[in-house]
Amino acid sequence: MGSMKTLKVALLGCGNVGAQVARILIDDAEVLAARTGARLQLTGIAVRDVAAKRTVELPAELFTTEAEPLVKDADIVIELLGGLEPARTLIRSAIDNGAAVVTGNKALLAADGQDLYARADEAGVELSFEAAVAGAIPLLRPIRESLAGDRITKVMGIVNGTTNYILDQMDSTGAQFADALAAAQELGYAEADPTADIEGHDAAAKGAILAELAFHTAFDLADVQVQGISSISADDIAAAKDAGYVIKLLSIAERLRGVDGREGVAVRVHPTLLPLKHPLAAVHGAFNAVFVEAENAGEMMFYGQGAGGAPTASAVVGDVVSAARRMVGGGPGRTETPTVALPAVGLDSVKTSYYIGLDVADQPGVLSQIAGVFAEHGVSIETMRQTIHAEDRLDTADDGGQVTAELRFVTHRASEASLAATVEAVRGLDIVNAVTSVLRVEGI
Repeated sequence: MGSMKTLKVALLGCGNVGAQVARILIDDAEVLAARTGARLQLTGIAVRDVAAKRTVELPAELFTTEAEPLVKDADIVIELLGGLEPARTLIRSAIDNGAAVVTGNKALLAADGQDLYARADEAGVELSFEAAVAGAIPLLRPIRESLAGDRITKVMGIVNGTTNYILDQMDSTGAQFADALAAAQELGYAEADPTADIEGHDAAAKGAILAELAFHTAFDLADVQVQGISSISADDIAAAKDAGYVIKLLSIAERLRGVDGREGVAVRVHPTLLPLKHPLAAVHGAFNAVFVEAENAGEMMFYGQGAGGAPTASAVVGDVVSAARRMVGGGPGRTETPTVALPAVGLDSVKTSYYIGLDVADQPGVLSQIAGVFAEHGVSIETMRQTIHAEDRLDTADDGGQVTAELRFVTHRASEASLAATVEAVRGLDIVNAVTSVLRVEGI
């Protein structure tokens, strides 16, 4: 390998993922050289604190707090800092200097992806980000390349391991949300401030990236409709299980006709009921999975570790190898400049099914009144389950107390507008004590 080309690699950030990337580049240097046709020389690791404790023991001389000189001297820049700045400025600098860029920064890509793609395209360099969505799962490259000749109609997935762990714990143990969240934090799945995960923001950023790749068009993070899982209770989980469903936080992007008749794409993140037979229902713990529907390929699912230092580092180094091979073999960089202009459409264009839980008076005519409201709004009922609250019946002899019942409906698919109007009308009925649950349903 004496005459083999050497490519200088700069690493920005050395958290759990960055430390594992550095380890692989150092320990597997000979293997990577054989696979790429070039030596990958890790020239430095830019960090905020050189003295901070790392999860992997690495040569001290590699560390620096000066990122810009590393970037200017590199052939490949790996950005794992997270956040918008200084990551944005350093990636732009790398592109301007002709370096290939590998990043796992989903927040930056969701906010500024179009600018970065255009810059990379103009400079003729590669911008890769397999690790930005679903960790170790080879997902973005198959969507971008293997399905490039097909027409994707829907992408639906569990792309946040923290929320999947929490909901899975609630389902398997009966735990309340707060207890399941505490368990996730204790195991390191959830941050001390879990807002980005439990309120759906992390999944929304990943959903925007997936939508851009699947539908070859530009989406802003503001185009994603987001609802988190913090309002999901143990009662919701138990009721869903009793009805044959499981609750998952899903990121969904689908091609559809908007209310104006034009084709567009709706991107949304929300808790969703899935029938137990659906492949995504069997995704447990902190694992991720993405279900893709395409006109010719049909249905397919990508499943694996969605987070963790070593698994995510595998995706990062895969992108590095791809970029190095291009540099050795020649050819233009791969970019993601959108080629279509499908508008983002709101939830009013989406047709879905609803799971609706009602606490009602147990008296004659209740079902017919509620069914009448559904019919008035053009929403049909697929299934209905009724549970009488026996403890209430014991307390209602001659004292005028009210016997109550829990009604649970699953509707056929209808527009979001019709379903929302139905729920509001039902809420106003005298016989309805409370609307206990309103969740969307997929996979039926």
